[in-house]
Amino acid sequence: MINVTSLYGGLDTTGDPLRYGHRRSPDHGSPHPTETQPHEVPRSARERRPVVVWTMSRRCNLHCVHCYSDSADQAYSGELGPEEVRPMLEDLAAFEIPALLLSGGEPLYHPRFFEYAEHAKRLGLRLTLSTNGTLITEEAAERIRATGFSYVGISFDGLGPVNDRFRGKLGAFEQAVAGLRRLKAVGQKVGLRFTLTRRNYEALPDIFALVEQEGIDRVCFYHLVYSGRGSRLAKDDLLPWETRDILDQICAWTVSLQSLDRHVDVLTVDNHVDGVYLYLKLLPSDPARAERARRLLEWNGGGANSSGIGIANIDASGGVHPDQFWQTHTLGSVRERPFSRIWTDSRDPLLAGLRDRLPRLTGRCAECRWKRMCGGSFRVRALQVTGDPWAPDPACYLTDEEIGDGP
Repeated sequence: MINVTSLYGGLDTTGDPLRYGHRRSPDHGSPHPTETQPHEVPRSARERRPVVVWTMSRRCNLHCVHCYSDSADQAYSGELGPEEVRPMLEDLAAFEIPALLLSGGEPLYHPRFFEYAEHAKRLGLRLTLSTNGTLITEEAAERIRATGFSYVGISFDGLGPVNDRFRGKLGAFEQAVAGLRRLKAVGQKVGLRFTLTRRNYEALPDIFALVEQEGIDRVCFYHLVYSGRGSRLAKDDLLPWETRDILDQICAWTVSLQSLDRHVDVLTVDNHVDGVYLYLKLLPSDPARAERARRLLEWNGGGANSSGIGIANIDASGGVHPDQFWQTHTLGSVRERPFSRIWTDSRDPLLAGLRDRLPRLTGRCAECRWKRMCGGSFRVRALQVTGDPWAPDPACYLTDEEIGDGP
């Protein structure tokens, strides 16, 4: 994740300690209260525990065109049962992961969702939720809040019919907005998630307006990852000039929010090139802020959720992956070994490579002067396009002049 509010806007947020090893500066005021539980500062980027995305089940009530898990409204065999989930959660708590993100499929569709969430919270795990929002009744909203989720992210792909076409269900937009409002009504911190493609990026001003009108606390703009059904949308990925235009719009909107004293955390996800772009954008007008952004990004080595380092995935059957998009490589299974042992086992060549990726990069990424800030961006996207995890990320939108024109 690239925190536009922090890096470009210069305001501290509650996620900065985890992303950038950075505590609040005295002159920056209080961080935005997007999450109710602050993160601890890791000793170093390499030593931090991963945020774990647990795909509770593949089953989903929608049929989104870009779904990385290729989910449908059907039962899937082989998913973890209670006798396997409880020790898994206990191990994650003992391993002291910074957060457990419950995902799917649609996690609220899982018959034991609240049972597992409440058990995880009793163990002291920090909980976040990724949902399509359509199943959030008033009762569910109350229970989510009572369980102690620090943050709930709801996915949108546009407004009205645009969203419904992406989500594969008529009325999905109105149902998700209703769910969002129910969460806001009970005081739950809520975020909006928006995946950028050529089919919907022109709706960006509408998304900005929705965030402001609904009082949404956080917004994450996701770059497309060619995984699951999302692989069919590769042809609809943004062109470099479109990506740059979008980043310019997001930056301008972030600054406008701050001028109005509106507390919204604005982030981009799944393309670490965004951090370099923000740095280059800041450099002519505010060199000091640009230098701060560079230092924070280099501490992190790229995106805060670097695959195999800052983020991990446990799939519905217990398989462990470097992230939720990297389903083609399994590091082990929690049915056979605890997650903590799988994650700290350095014998897997891919995992070892991801943790020392810069010397392995090839092509433009190897030659780029900004690779310490970017970390080679999103390695799984390079793999999906070229078959080589160390090849250049095809979604890099920097020019040849920019990657060769460092400080």
